[in-house]
Amino acid sequence: MSAVLGLCSYTHDSAAALLVDGRLVGFVEEERLSQVKHTKEYPQHAVHWLLQKTDLGPGDVDRVAYNFSGPRYLMALPSAAALLRSGQTRARALPRARGFATVAMRTVTRGRALGRKFPRARVQHVVHHRAHQTYAFAASGFDEAAVLIVDSLGETQTTTIAHGRHDDSGRSRLRALHAIHDPASLGYVYGAVTQHLGWRRSDEEGTVMALAARGDPTRFRAILAQAVRTTSDGFAIDPTLFPPRTLQSGAARVTPQFVAATCPLRRPDEPVEQIHRDLAAALQERTETVLVHLARTARRLTGSARLCVGGGVAANCVGIGRIIEEGLFNEVFVPPAPGDSGTAIGAAVAVHLLAGQEPLTGIAGQCYLGPSWSSAEVDWDRWPGLQKRRLGEDRADFLAGQLARGRIVGVFQGRVEAGPRALGNRSILASPLSEGVVDRLNATVKFREPFRPFAPVVPALRAGEYFSLGQAAPFMSMASQVTAKAREQIPAIVHANGTARVQTVTPEQNPLVHATLEAFALRTGVPVLINTSLNIKGKPICGTPDMALACLTESGLDALLLEDWWVTK
Repeated sequence: MSAVLGLCSYTHDSAAALLVDGRLVGFVEEERLSQVKHTKEYPQHAVHWLLQKTDLGPGDVDRVAYNFSGPRYLMALPSAAALLRSGQTRARALPRARGFATVAMRTVTRGRALGRKFPRARVQHVVHHRAHQTYAFAASGFDEAAVLIVDSLGETQTTTIAHGRHDDSGRSRLRALHAIHDPASLGYVYGAVTQHLGWRRSDEEGTVMALAARGDPTRFRAILAQAVRTTSDGFAIDPTLFPPRTLQSGAARVTPQFVAATCPLRRPDEPVEQIHRDLAAALQERTETVLVHLARTARRLTGSARLCVGGGVAANCVGIGRIIEEGLFNEVFVPPAPGDSGTAIGAAVAVHLLAGQEPLTGIAGQCYLGPSWSSAEVDWDRWPGLQKRRLGEDRADFLAGQLARGRIVGVFQGRVEAGPRALGNRSILASPLSEGVVDRLNATVKFREPFRPFAPVVPALRAGEYFSLGQAAPFMSMASQVTAKAREQIPAIVHANGTARVQTVTPEQNPLVHATLEAFALRTGVPVLINTSLNIKGKPICGTPDMALACLTESGLDALLLEDWWVTK
């Protein structure tokens, strides 16, 4: 038996994955079990569940795959020396060199600490973007594809292009073709502006993407084009607007010149003004332009008609939608966990493939990879104020009836989803036909900004009636233009920019959700529901029954379907 444990930890979005004889037996983000959103701590709960699930102990793990390579950080030292040549960047040279060297040593030390937790295991450090690439391609199920990774920083790389294929023996192979290095970082710029606009960097970039639809990009189009300049094979960042990063806490991410050209820093408690909407719009427009340019470069370098996109910037569903609209590829794929948490899977797969052992299974097309609970495991005595009744085999029909009556319902079933989107197992479902449903969801259930939209879920075979995407979207990864029928029947799911972040579902992917959609369509004539994550703002998606029951009691949810139990307040 061969057991490879993949880990993402000590940065953000800690997670763990386990391969046994080449089969992915499980993956889960630590936050779903620890209740600490975006935690960077060692994923002890995730590791415990994986080992318990497979009846293994720490001594049974053969290899530990870590999603960063410490020595690679030292490659930033020449770029730090180059900063000495300009008076505008000279002050950043020494802090940058010190910061990257410190992180290099820290990463090596963390690898040694992991080795002490697994006494028989060999700890192998995987280059961060290689972990992203490996997961994105393996999860796609494609025989061959271009692979584009765009994030904030992986050691020194920020953007990479590779060509994935399966050789004659069926083994996955990735050939690196192009890399863009820090300080040229699209993720860094998006995070810096997110923070400048008053939201949390590395957390609330999606809020800025939603806000962008309410703004006019022309106001700040020129300054963003100056800030992020496209080149023949990528892009470059203007250091007079976004200073080179130092990896030191508290360092400024925008310059006084950027502030003077845009707007002052907005505090989180200050109102959102039109100037903030316009800056968000210009940022989003520039991000989309650069993403399409990178996709064209990937097509040119690989000649492939299929594209896999990963990294934190791949969570920008509007940008992914733009790539699809350009028609550069026959199909575009984003894995369910495109951000750093997914590199736990990618690192494990990369180490497994290096060993040249069994072929991979259990990864392609899979998103329900985490723990599950039976209703018998719930300690109902902890929730004396709730009422419950057991449902029969008609629970999909019952749920559809409740939704058609305007109820907003949490759904907790099966295994926890991988990644940032709830895909029907840890979801809140609502009817898009209910008057004021978006305002009610934002104000009394999710407790978030009123301008944020909600995603629709639709049977795959009927998606074309409402959405013009033209391909499957099982992981809610891409924004689609909507049809006239959607605008007429379900305007609640149409965002201000005329798009919707759609999820398509088949009976095989999620039987309960698909059956509920069909039953809802029989009642209303519309096979579409609102699907948002089972959590409230600031908390992670509910991974455990107790987290789900707390969400019910602390929010405006009308009910919770917890496996086969209908729970109300």
